[in-house]
Amino acid sequence: MLPLLLLLLLPPLGSVPGVWSFSELSFMKEPQDVTVTRKDSVFLDCQAHGEGPIKVTWLKNGAKLSENKRIQVLSNGSLYISEVEGRRGEQSDEGFYQCLAVNKYGAILSQKAHLTLSTISAFEVHPVSTEVQEGGVARFSCKISSNPPAVITWEFNRTTLPITMDRVTALPSGVLQIYDAGPKDAGNYRCVAAIVAHKRKSMEASLTIIPANESRPFYMPTIIAGPQNVTVSLHQTVVLECMATGYPKPIISWSRLDHKSIDVFNTRVLGNGNLIISDVKLQHTGVYVCRATTPGTRNFTVAMATLTVLAPPSFVEWPESLTRPRAGTARFVCQAEGIPSPKMSWLKNGRRIHSNGRIKMYNSKLVINQIIPEDDAFYQCMAENSQGSVLSRARLTVVMSEDRPSAPYNVHAETMSSSAILLAWERPLYNSDKVIAYSVHYMKAEGLNNEEYQVVLGNDTTHYIIDDLEPASNYTFYIVAYMPMGASQMSDHVTQNTLEDVPLRPPEISLTSRSPTDILVSWLPIPAKYRRGQVVLYRLSFRLSTESSIQVVELSGTVHEYLLEGLKPDSVYLVRITAATRVGLGESSVWTSHRTPKATSVKAPKSPELHLEPLNCTTISVRWLQDTEDPATIQGYKLFYKEEGQQENGPIFLDTGDLLYTLSGLDPRRKYHVRLLAYNHMEDGYQADQTVSTPGCVSVRDRMVPPPPPPHHLYAKANTSSSIFLHWRRPAFTTAQVINYTIRCNPVGLQNASLVLYLQTSETHMLVQGLEPNTKYEFAVRLHVDQLSSPWSPVVYHSTLPEAPMGPPVGVKVTLIEDDTALVSWKPPDGPETVVTRYTILYASRKAWIAGEWQVLHREGAITMALLENLVAGNVYIVKISASNEVGEGPFSNSVELVVLPKDTSESNQRPKRLDSSDAKVYSGYYHLDQKSMTGIAVGVGIALTCILICILILIYRSKARKSSASKTALNGTQPLPRTSASVATGSDVGKNLPRATANEESLLPMMPSSFIDAKGGTDLIINSYGPIIKSNTKKKWLFFQDTKKMNVEQTQRRFTQSICFYQPGTTVLISSEDSPSSPGQTTSFPRPFAAALDTEHSANSEGSHETGDSGRFSHESNDEIHLSSVISSTPPTSNSLTSGDPDGDGALKKHGDPAEPLSDEQTISSATQPLSAGLHLAADGFPI
Repeated sequence: MLPLLLLLLLPPLGSVPGVWSFSELSFMKEPQDVTVTRKDSVFLDCQAHGEGPIKVTWLKNGAKLSENKRIQVLSNGSLYISEVEGRRGEQSDEGFYQCLAVNKYGAILSQKAHLTLSTISAFEVHPVSTEVQEGGVARFSCKISSNPPAVITWEFNRTTLPITMDRVTALPSGVLQIYDAGPKDAGNYRCVAAIVAHKRKSMEASLTIIPANESRPFYMPTIIAGPQNVTVSLHQTVVLECMATGYPKPIISWSRLDHKSIDVFNTRVLGNGNLIISDVKLQHTGVYVCRATTPGTRNFTVAMATLTVLAPPSFVEWPESLTRPRAGTARFVCQAEGIPSPKMSWLKNGRRIHSNGRIKMYNSKLVINQIIPEDDAFYQCMAENSQGSVLSRARLTVVMSEDRPSAPYNVHAETMSSSAILLAWERPLYNSDKVIAYSVHYMKAEGLNNEEYQVVLGNDTTHYIIDDLEPASNYTFYIVAYMPMGASQMSDHVTQNTLEDVPLRPPEISLTSRSPTDILVSWLPIPAKYRRGQVVLYRLSFRLSTESSIQVVELSGTVHEYLLEGLKPDSVYLVRITAATRVGLGESSVWTSHRTPKATSVKAPKSPELHLEPLNCTTISVRWLQDTEDPATIQGYKLFYKEEGQQENGPIFLDTGDLLYTLSGLDPRRKYHVRLLAYNHMEDGYQADQTVSTPGCVSVRDRMVPPPPPPHHLYAKANTSSSIFLHWRRPAFTTAQVINYTIRCNPVGLQNASLVLYLQTSETHMLVQGLEPNTKYEFAVRLHVDQLSSPWSPVVYHSTLPEAPMGPPVGVKVTLIEDDTALVSWKPPDGPETVVTRYTILYASRKAWIAGEWQVLHREGAITMALLENLVAGNVYIVKISASNEVGEGPFSNSVELVVLPKDTSESNQRPKRLDSSDAKVYSGYYHLDQKSMTGIAVGVGIALTCILICILILIYRSKARKSSASKTALNGTQPLPRTSASVATGSDVGKNLPRATANEESLLPMMPSSFIDAKGGTDLIINSYGPIIKSNTKKKWLFFQDTKKMNVEQTQRRFTQSICFYQPGTTVLISSEDSPSSPGQTTSFPRPFAAALDTEHSANSEGSHETGDSGRFSHESNDEIHLSSVISSTPPTSNSLTSGDPDGDGALKKHGDPAEPLSDEQTISSATQPLSAGLHLAADGFPI
């Protein structure tokens, strides 16, 4: 305390000899930012120490501040303002203040102090009335702008609301949260914002409580107010809100996306899940994740926000004071860091330095060449950003030499050409014999920040031709003589100009149409470095693209547009331009094409006014303005561009409100042609064409300067399914100038280069948005500074997150497989891009469902079935399933009910019951099987087929043996028939027995099992009321096992007196009758619908057998029994019906075989064994065929 009092009692600095006698000048106190109320007084401190006398002056916004009655500079250097003014229309005292301290060695400037007035605006956001159910959550919010930030409190029914309640939380940001709302919370709420001298109250909002139902259903957690992206300054306090609903009440937790731990010393939870961070530091920067989780489950939802911490500049490396001889070189180095990146500048004695021939500023260095006595001064490095400024100082002391030569004299220059000047001089008058070298210095005479060039020559010459100059430019020259002890003073400066030359490049032209018959050609003046003199003439050439004749118009050098009239509508014209100086014409531009509008396009949008500007060597800014008087409607814009000689890219569709577009990823030193047009739903509008050239990334003068290094430590992190956050570090050189970055982004494997996305930023981070979900992208970054571009950084690959499932699992089916166990199966949600990492199965009985008590199962995304065990008989269970991935959880499927019947129910009701999500009342016979189940089924089916095949072989073998035995019996003719009811002696007897057979049909059929066996579908023979029916499509596979030759012989030898058969090739018509040679007149037509009835009966029997478990088909033991049964149950047709080839009959049998195909051997045998035909065809030996 005592030293401070002594300082206050001391007289002004420098007034007492020997006090603070430092040659170095520095500040003890500097002004600080301050906020005051109007009419209040304010002090801004400024105290410097050093060798006196020291004079302190003040600057406001960079200009000298004048004293008056209100504003005074105190004796200790501080600034006092008695009444701060800030009214509209009056001189406001708000602004940036700096003090400047000066002594005989130089001057230094303090940091900036921002003086602001306390203000408070009207409420930007008022609370909104709301209704919530009893037990729910309510939220009110308000927003107001003020300086300094206002303290916000809440009133309930015009009474201050206590914030000590557990259920009620008031956030400093102006949010009021009420949990477990009840009737006592109903009322009116309003927000109160207060600063030092002002207070404002918001509009009132009412809270209405709706009585809740007795039972509250389960529902997933939902974040109704998540954290918002926020940017704060260092050491401030930030609140990240997270408010969630759900039943049961969700648990809220916080984490960082980069998996770093959250600072527990400066972080606490406010209320029911809001994160508050006090004394924010740079390490708190990051993405914070709020997660709301249902207790006891894995059901959760998340919300994320980015916290950005801004920091004022701080020095990493300070400049050091230097002592250098005259004509030497001094280098000061200064590096600073901050967020955002600080802008660097240099001051000399408190004034900003501009680069010139001797003084250069690049990267983080200040270099002074050819030091002169005037360079002896204080130099300050100033770093500033939006958070403040900081300065560091150093002094350069110049040492003079007594024994150095005098300066060269009589320097004169003579122009040789447009790029060369002859420079001559005479030796120094003093110590010229000690001169060992001369240095020639030259630079452009016009403009600021011109670079100085130097050429070193031997002492044996006094003239030199500089031949790398620009045409039509003025240059300043001087000479310095060197000796071993040091350099001489600079010679007198001399200025000389170079001659003109033809223009180095043509103008950039722009083409637009005002009507279908004209083109307005406009161009910009050629830049001075390419003009090489004064342009006195422009030559404009144009022609139709389909013609070779060229029309030429010559214009004055002061004209920059010309209207070509009388042109053909809807035609492509080529235009080019050439500029000329007094020396001659330069190079012509390339032909630029433009299509005139159609004659019918009277309502098309007019061409926009197009402006192109290169931002750097790889980027062009495209700006345009639309004619406000144009009556045509505009739906959007189409942008096309192409490099000279290359294919055109586009169209790029832009919205109506877009008036700016940036073309990135271009090549340096290339000419680009850009055209733009407006369009609507009817037609395209008039187009505007313009050309522009990108500059070189490295200028001719800097061609030996290496490019800056690329950004490093590129880091990518997926934020959502459509965005990825990128962060990188700037190179170590830390330039003092503004750095821009270009980000290159494209999907991996992209073939179309025009789809590569280029983004621009000046920050070292960016959130790339609008990406495709679940897609792998590659990223690279390069920087641009002073027309220099770095190489691309190493490529980083990263994938976007998949989208959360949009729909529920489909095809949900539940099947009871045991008394207390059910199988639930499902299919993944619809959508080819849906990624599922986990399924959640919820099931509960109806009683538990009403109480909100669910049982939860989880399965991995590759599994689509699960077992529900320990089910209780007599209950109805409700099942639903949802799919989720790392992004979030999708909706649940429709509930499926499963009925678990009691154990004492009948067996028919104990069949497995299953319901699916599409129709809970339909029981399907199929459910989803996994790969293991399918493998088991396939093995079982294979074994069963093998057994069936063996049985078939055995049956066929037995059938052969029995047929052989039956053939022998028929040849002998002595074996009696086994059934009297089947005996037949003559045709007349048969005729008599037919009615009786018909009448006794029902009694005869039960007697058949003694002669027929049930082969369970071993043959196609079906017995109906007419007798045995032979299916015509006998399987050809039986032919493989039969000896057809032997069987044909046996069939030929069979002779039956009363049983005859007929076979008609080409048809499968089977007809049975009785016709004896002794009674040719006894013929009875067979009904034509017989074939259709036969097929119908066959189908009915087949279906019935399927239901009862019986095949319904019978095979024969002997051919004789079949013949007899056929005779008894047949009605004889006429012989005409056998030869007519009735197409109806064929058609009736097409279901069993193709009548166009001849019968196989087996089919012939089967037909021959049946009494089917009344017609008789005999061979020569009398045997029937």
